[in-house]
Amino acid sequence: MRKSTLRFVMLVLLAVSTVSCAKESIEEEMNSYNHTLEEKVNFDYTEIESNILDLVNQHRESLALKPLEPIAEISVEAESHNYYMLEVGKVSHDNFGIRYENLVETVGAKSVSENVGYGYRTAEAVVNAWLNSDGHKKNIEGNHSHFGVSVVDDEEGRNYFTNIFIRK
Repeated sequence: MRKSTLRFVMLVLLAVSTVSCAKESIEEEMNSYNHTLEEKVNFDYTEIESNILDLVNQHRESLALKPLEPIAEISVEAESHNYYMLEVGKVSHDNFGIRYENLVETVGAKSVSENVGYGYRTAEAVVNAWLNSDGHKKNIEGNHSHFGVSVVDDEEGRNYFTNIFIRK
């Protein structure tokens, strides 16, 4: 529980610091973020997060596509975006450019795409919803090599989902 609380506090501080649009602030944020990533090597996937990773790879394998490898830094980026969406109270792709740049710098991403969602109770429900949406399905089936996922719930227990895909 203590680790989750510390993670939440760190992510809230990161989300609050993204309010400014000044170039210096973005660079400072990225440097601060990179320092945080160096300290956090592992991402403890919850059951629903692990199930999403498995279901995405099962779908890819059913199409003879290579499975994707999870990378903790991608999931940290996804988790940060979930806390942002929770804070503003809406599902969005806001600040995607910052996530893209962070993943280029931290893990050497050549391309980045993401799926977001809200309110689903199970991994199966959110993955099925993504597969029934052309854009989300394209991301799942895309030319990617790695991925990460995060699920964060609000006070009413409704889940926010971010699934980020990269190619290295």
